[in-house]
Amino acid sequence: MKVITLNDENEIGKVIGDYFCTLLRENPAAVLGLATGASPIPTYQRMISRFNAGDVSFAKVRTFNLDEYCNLPATHPQSYRSFMHAQLFAQVDIAQNNTHFLDGNAMDEAAECSRFDALIEQLGGVDLQLLGIGRNGHIGFNEPADAFTQGSFKVQLAPSTLEANSGYFIDENMPTHAMTMGVGAILRAKEILLVATGAAKAEAVRAMIQGEITPQLPASALQNHPKVTIYLDPAAASLLK
Repeated sequence: MKVITLNDENEIGKVIGDYFCTLLRENPAAVLGLATGASPIPTYQRMISRFNAGDVSFAKVRTFNLDEYCNLPATHPQSYRSFMHAQLFAQVDIAQNNTHFLDGNAMDEAAECSRFDALIEQLGGVDLQLLGIGRNGHIGFNEPADAFTQGSFKVQLAPSTLEANSGYFIDENMPTHAMTMGVGAILRAKEILLVATGAAKAEAVRAMIQGEITPQLPASALQNHPKVTIYLDPAAASLLK
């Protein structure tokens, strides 16, 4: 793992956004793995800024999102499809049929997971994967468990995840389950960038980087990947030795 500490989330977003844009200038049809939540928003803002400046095109890009809630309409404002549309896709020239999500409403969940994983493989795998990390060390929605997950699957969200995300569902109950790429699928990406900011992530960051590799802290599996860069602000890095 390479660990880089920068001043704040905006500086991190600029650096990572530029890194994505450099990849797209070299490989306009790259396959990108994308994340949702607060952490990647500055990165997406930088990518939009570079697009508006005429520096980069997303016309041939293919994307796969890490996860999606179950039993939530795709058009719901808090679906991750809606998030990506608002935060990135609607503001660049990406072809909507090149953006791929797990269907959290699929009747046959196993078939849906197999379809999603097979499509990633068919397109040659993810070239660059963006991640955040949960307070309990989850990546995607891979919660602490007895074994590392492999392919995409349906997961019951942990109480800490429900608590952290419930603020987005002010007037309604938050979904209790999601579909997510498994840890094994995430590790098949050719390169991984992870963002963590704020003191609330400091313990998970310390355990991910300097703790033992354990499915009780899914992000620790990133220690086994040959090309991972962790971007932190000073608060998130505060417990590192």
